[in-house]
Amino acid sequence: MRLAVFVSLTLAASPVLAADPPVIRSASGGRWSDTATWAGGQVPGAGSRVLIRDGHRVEYDVKSDAVVRGLNIAGTLAFATDRDTLLNVGLIKIQPGDAYSEDGFDCDEHAMPGGGGATLARPELLVGTPDAPVASGKSAVIRLHYVPGMNKETCPAIVCCGGRMEMHGQPLSRTWLKLGAAAKVGDTAVTLAESVTGWKVGDRVIVTGTQAHGPAKTESLTEERTITALDGTTLTLDTPLKMAHAGTGDHRGEVANLSRNVVVESADPAGVRGHTMYHKGSAGSLTYAEFRHLGKKNILGKYAIHFHLCRDTMRGSSVVGNSIWDSDNRWLTIHGTDYLVARDNVGYKSIGHGFFLEDGTEVYNVLDRNLAIGARAGKRLPKQVLPFDANEGAGFWWTCSLNAFTRNVAAECDQYGFRFEATPTSALKLSFPIRRADGTRKETDPRTLPFVRFEDNEVHTSHGLYGVNLGEGVNRVGPDARHPFVVKNLKIWDVHYGFRPQVPNLRVENLTLHRVAYGVYHPNYDAHYYKNVLISQTNTEPFNRGHDDLSVQYGLLVVDVLTFDGCRSGGMPLIQISDDNPTGAGETHLRNVKTVNWSDTSREKAVVNLGGGPRPQPKFAKGVPVYLHDWFGPGRAALVVSIRSPEFKTEPTRFRKEAPLTGDESRVAEVTGIPFPQPPEVVDDLPPATVVTRVVRSNGKLTVRGTTVDDGQVRHVRVNGQEAKATAANFAEWEVTLDAPSGPVQLAAVSEDVAGNVEQTPMRVTVK
Repeated sequence: MRLAVFVSLTLAASPVLAADPPVIRSASGGRWSDTATWAGGQVPGAGSRVLIRDGHRVEYDVKSDAVVRGLNIAGTLAFATDRDTLLNVGLIKIQPGDAYSEDGFDCDEHAMPGGGGATLARPELLVGTPDAPVASGKSAVIRLHYVPGMNKETCPAIVCCGGRMEMHGQPLSRTWLKLGAAAKVGDTAVTLAESVTGWKVGDRVIVTGTQAHGPAKTESLTEERTITALDGTTLTLDTPLKMAHAGTGDHRGEVANLSRNVVVESADPAGVRGHTMYHKGSAGSLTYAEFRHLGKKNILGKYAIHFHLCRDTMRGSSVVGNSIWDSDNRWLTIHGTDYLVARDNVGYKSIGHGFFLEDGTEVYNVLDRNLAIGARAGKRLPKQVLPFDANEGAGFWWTCSLNAFTRNVAAECDQYGFRFEATPTSALKLSFPIRRADGTRKETDPRTLPFVRFEDNEVHTSHGLYGVNLGEGVNRVGPDARHPFVVKNLKIWDVHYGFRPQVPNLRVENLTLHRVAYGVYHPNYDAHYYKNVLISQTNTEPFNRGHDDLSVQYGLLVVDVLTFDGCRSGGMPLIQISDDNPTGAGETHLRNVKTVNWSDTSREKAVVNLGGGPRPQPKFAKGVPVYLHDWFGPGRAALVVSIRSPEFKTEPTRFRKEAPLTGDESRVAEVTGIPFPQPPEVVDDLPPATVVTRVVRSNGKLTVRGTTVDDGQVRHVRVNGQEAKATAANFAEWEVTLDAPSGPVQLAAVSEDVAGNVEQTPMRVTVK
């Protein structure tokens, strides 16, 4: 598939020193190894500066140890896919024009030849294609070297400036998956949850840690091994495991494959590392490739994979099935870019945040079923876009929530599994030009935008602080009550602070918190509605009061079905009462509260009480009542208050002590006629967002595949008016086959949801 997008650039050459070797230019299309391909008959060798000219297609067919200084591609460089290839190089630039350049970050401006009337073909770097990836059993390796004289901050690099960069290795049925059985210390094999294809003997795999609260709290609990045999769901490893890994029930570790047969790597990981980036107007996708030892530590914009200010010019591109590991500066950075699909990627060991949406304007990106392991704290980067970001090591980090986060897992990340951060400062007013559904841009506070989708995500095994930190620092600003944040099927286990929800207007459905020190922690209870919450083996503060030690609640907290299983209170209540009610609207309503295997051997235990910590006297005329609906029977609610509350002090005889519901600082009264609050109706006025990710032409037919996301249910996807078939739930993936005459075909893909919202900016593709 070729998208009909062309970029006009102006001609400007980098200054050439007298000592620089002459540029070797292609004379025609042909094999790299063929002298006839090159002007002067000289095949590029060590130290060469190379330009593949517009209109020339060169096949890279060698495995060479010689380090090419720089390679500019204005035509096409296509790696042979039927043999092993190796390119050692300082800089690859995919850019139109007939001038050689060594700037590895900013794209040069190139004038169109012929007085501006001509059209340049898109330059291309093709390391495999979607239809013809590098063959199984063969490999293509690009090794990035620092070459003396180049700029260490920008080189070595692969930079795509309005061209096409495609990298496609052999597909894997799954790049990572859950363990199918527990693994013990000393085991030399692990069991996968399902059989896999594409994995092979010699592949490097990781088995993620599952015991952060065990003895090795400061060391990585993820173990690296090599596959020595495969048999069904059993992987035999080269050396025994040193740690146990949970593999049964609801809380299991993962096994991920890091090896791919397309590789981009730094030649000297301990020295000057390389980076890759796409600029605005570029094209191409990355699938089943390995990006290792990349990223420039503490340098802005030099990441392992970087989509830089592309906006929607790269709509249709995807990053699927890749392994990105040992990065000194993030794994995947989506910066000023919309509609990117990132699915089934494995990120392992990064400095700074891993999967990172950089400047607070990114929308309609899809992050689906990615694995983030070991994002480590770094430093603030010089001249970074958002000053409040301390780069503390989040598996997933963003400021604008109008994106889709689904089926992702984060483990062993330093500070956060998932972090939504949007903190205004004296120097930064949170108002950015953000794309709207109709394609226009409007100054918007990103704090007011809900998720497109946040569903089926998981965090576990963290030495740091948070599982999911949703909005610390937003200063109680969020979307409105009819467009709330919606979080579904979130699982957090084996971390310190489980879930920190500091946004207002939040809906949570199916939340599991297991073996965490603090469950729902430091919350901003203000129109929070939860359904089906399970908190197990959580012993410090399972359900924290509003804003923790500030003990303040601004609005409603409503929970329907709240189960505590195997919690040891240690004198702390399961549910804490908030002291202060500055708006007068603070109330807590709970229904179907259950306790299972609950013990307390130290002090009097209580379901509802004040709890410990600094507790200044209440400052407002009304306390925060806690209603447990149907506690005494149908329609008979328990009203629990603090003994410091104005309500208790005014009518102390109305309330009584009743263990284990109340504790030493709470009392209860039976009340009737209290309705269980229902949340405001959610308004679905957001149209779906569609991306065409693949088009295959064969036998007079076009098979079109894509991804659609929506905050509700998608009714249908149509391509040129023809209905697509969903191949994953809710059209997260879909396919349609069309009749296609020879010659260029214009495609338009548009979606509609069950609420009747029709996509206002269909994706349009030209297939040649």
